[in-house]
Amino acid sequence: MTGEQVLVRAPAVAGQFYPAQPGELEAQIQGLLRDAEAGQGPAPKAIIAPHAGYIYSGAIAAKAYARLAPAADTITRVVLLGPCHRVAVQGLALSSADVFRTPLGDIPLDQDAAESLADFPQVQVFDATHQFEHSLEVHLPFLQRVLGDFSLVPLVVGEASPNDVADVIEALWGGPETVFVISTDLSHYLDYDAAREIDARTCSAIEALDPSAITSNGACGRFPVGGMLAAAKRRSMTITTLDLRNSGDTAGSKDHVVGYGAWMLQEAVK
Repeated sequence: MTGEQVLVRAPAVAGQFYPAQPGELEAQIQGLLRDAEAGQGPAPKAIIAPHAGYIYSGAIAAKAYARLAPAADTITRVVLLGPCHRVAVQGLALSSADVFRTPLGDIPLDQDAAESLADFPQVQVFDATHQFEHSLEVHLPFLQRVLGDFSLVPLVVGEASPNDVADVIEALWGGPETVFVISTDLSHYLDYDAAREIDARTCSAIEALDPSAITSNGACGRFPVGGMLAAAKRRSMTITTLDLRNSGDTAGSKDHVVGYGAWMLQEAVK
């Protein structure tokens, strides 16, 4: 892009959800990954992971990211889908930025992939929903430390049917170079026991690849999760729960907790 202005989506929650200083951020992520188990077998095609502050949900997210590490030399594109918390959007929203920036550096966007979605009526470019959205941003430093160089397809997902989201996922499926990251937290601000109950039901729905069984208060990212589950069902994928906890287990009180889970999805063996 020599001589051209590079459009940057600047970090919005550095210093809030995760450290703003590169050295501190690096150390925290490496510590979380060391405590997570890499596991055996092939790397997943997709992971589902939470997006709260690292002190609350970083250990749960690391369980999913550790599973990607064996494929670090293979994965060159990440399709990242998460819900909108700030500026509502119908369907799925791309960004017009050239790069997404974190304290660890810049991540280039896959412009060809974005252009390939131009004919999908449920997809639009809408920068306002990306500008302050944390559900995608908090995953980026993890990806920067687990993977090598990669390009990004960031999609903020508003209200959309599982099939509408799954059709976009299918269009971006690619091969082993592409991985999908789905961002969601689970229940919000219930007491510890009530949260565990509803989160267990949501976990069962996810394990059953059944978007219809995820209630509106079961997962803030139910729309992107639903699309991934629909795509997984089409492709007879297997899903494994890696962790299921809440902020009362990590760094918060047990009076008002937020639920977190981590899952990996693997393609059917041919």
